[in-house]
Amino acid sequence: MKRIRVRSRLARAAVAVEMAIVTPVLLTMLFGIIEFGWLFTVRSTMVNAAREGARLGALTGVSSAEVSSRATELLVPMHLENRCSIAVTMPTDVNPTVTVQISAPRSAVSLVGNFFGFTTGTITGEASMRREGM
Repeated sequence: MKRIRVRSRLARAAVAVEMAIVTPVLLTMLFGIIEFGWLFTVRSTMVNAAREGARLGALTGVSSAEVSSRATELLVPMHLENRCSIAVTMPTDVNPTVTVQISAPRSAVSLVGNFFGFTTGTITGEASMRREGM
């Protein structure tokens, strides 16, 4: 009977040690997956905002301020409006396309900061469309 009690205590101790070793690895993987998903969502939002801005800019009589304002409106739900920079290139006689480029430093949109060491670089969403009647 005494041997069974000793074995169960040793088994519980082994389980506790294994859990202490495995938990940080699993949590790191979980937060890495969450971070990747968040950055993917941010980039998708930026591309969609750039596309909508370019769609508006493709209409005649629209200014670059209106295009920038439309793109900013679409960044508001994700709270990205103050973290992103928007560059609008309006059409000319030589180049009839409007281009909207939205970019943000990865460190400004990351959820976990520099924990994974991937906060250097820039996330960019870009869209170009040809202006009507040019």
